[in-house]
Amino acid sequence: MAAVQVTVLGAGSWGTALAALASLRADTLLWARDASVARGINEAQHNPRYLPEITLPPTVRATASWADALAHATNAPDQAQQLIVLAVPMAGLADVCRHLAQTLPARTASPIHLLWTCKGITPDTQQWPHQIVCQALPRHSRLQAGVLSGPSFAREVAQGLPVALTVASTHAETGQAAQAAFHGTQARIYTTRDIIGVEVGGALKNVMAIACGISDGLRLGTNARAALITRGLAEIRRLGVALGGRAETFTGLTGLGDLVLTATGDLSRNRQVGIAIGQGRALDAILAGGMTAEGVRCAQAAQTLGKRHGIELPITEAVCQVLFEGVSPKHAVAALLARDARSE
Repeated sequence: MAAVQVTVLGAGSWGTALAALASLRADTLLWARDASVARGINEAQHNPRYLPEITLPPTVRATASWADALAHATNAPDQAQQLIVLAVPMAGLADVCRHLAQTLPARTASPIHLLWTCKGITPDTQQWPHQIVCQALPRHSRLQAGVLSGPSFAREVAQGLPVALTVASTHAETGQAAQAAFHGTQARIYTTRDIIGVEVGGALKNVMAIACGISDGLRLGTNARAALITRGLAEIRRLGVALGGRAETFTGLTGLGDLVLTATGDLSRNRQVGIAIGQGRALDAILAGGMTAEGVRCAQAAQTLGKRHGIELPITEAVCQVLFEGVSPKHAVAALLARDARSE
């Protein structure tokens, strides 16, 4: 497999974990906005703000210089592939892409492969990550892009525990670059061309995780959680297929796999937000305490898309009622159970 040079933009939990993973196989540089984060990684092998309890491999290098990161991203040795990973949340994706557009050379000797990792939908415009990337970055003649997704907690990846992920891109070479960077030892990297399906699965599983957390917070039992996961998957697939995704994508890693992990894992922030709501805490108080969850931002956007395309999303609608309309969790659950009987 051809060599690859990796630049990870964003030193949050997931960016740090991916840089640690890639550094075991490739020349990897991690860009951090905060110089103290870059210094902590370089001098102590710890990210002092994110994952501070985890010792990173000595092969991880970090910088707070955008110029140095860009130079690393565009000056790979002969025959080496160039891979840029945008490890930033949805809220920061457009800004990083615009910054890239302003500083990325118009011409490069070899293709530059670009992957984004965020999962969600913009609340105001209902845009998916691939639409933000395409809008913010001009058509670079040598840029080939895709999304990296799948069931993964950053802490476990940084600890060196096994993980399986999927790269979705219309460019086969982008998947190959990701496999060269990440595949092997502790990670398996699969490929697909279904960008829309992968993004829908990654976004809506967060909403379903909030629903499952609410159910668990109400102590409704594991039967109820299993029902929400199963019917939640059907809901995700309905919307995903309507938007152009492939049905089979939603039974894979970025559909069922990501949903099960996020809806049941204790490291899931979306699940924890749901549990707190089910236990009677107000959303504003939860968010004010520093807990963030993409599912909160995504729920209303998903509901809007469902109505626009005539797709029933009863669990998403129930989550929106609880989060934004003052409906109590118990009443929302009762309304779901009172829906007309139907065939599966």
